[in-house]
Amino acid sequence: MLDPAADVAGVVLAGGLGRRMGGGDKCLRLLAGRPLIAHVIARARPQVETLLLNVNDAASAAELSGFGLPIAPDVIAGFAGPLAGILTAMRWAQAQAPSCRWLASFAADTPFFPLDLVVRLRTAVAEGGAEIACAASSGRSHPVFALWQVALADALERALTLENIRKIDAWTARYAVLAVSFGGAADDDPFFNVNTPDDLARAAERFAAAERSSVCRPRA
Repeated sequence: MLDPAADVAGVVLAGGLGRRMGGGDKCLRLLAGRPLIAHVIARARPQVETLLLNVNDAASAAELSGFGLPIAPDVIAGFAGPLAGILTAMRWAQAQAPSCRWLASFAADTPFFPLDLVVRLRTAVAEGGAEIACAASSGRSHPVFALWQVALADALERALTLENIRKIDAWTARYAVLAVSFGGAADDDPFFNVNTPDDLARAAERFAAAERSSVCRPRA
């Protein structure tokens, strides 16, 4: 049976500018008493062999140093977007986790993503022979939540540095990408992400509702 974590490194992409949240590291905003990124780390860490935090600059690295994970600033300067973070993590994996042939990427502002995300993506690429798989829900794809073959690092670096490609879809269109669907109604989407103060309030409501549900659930 395939062990999905054995050859998968993970990266939490924490390099967003957070403009709609008022600037700063939005992943450090408190949600249910903990920083938003702490919820993401707790869900991602058990799914991969090793986990990296990707940031834009040294200031962000200092603020996230307390989480006890390796941190790598973008290898391409100038806020080049999530593809730069993915390239950074691929290069890190090649140097620090050479047994990991795959990279799983997670957004730092999405605290409800599935606990079986990586196993399902890894199974999909194993069965389909693809180089990339991404998550989907409610009829939408979520390209930041994806599994990437680390061997694509050179091609990605050329696309970023020589072709100035910044959008994930513009680059992945060159490859056969498998979409893996996850359940969830529109108001209970596992890939709901926190971009604004209103989103943060909605996320807090979801946590409170889940806690009430667990308290009220009858014991077996």
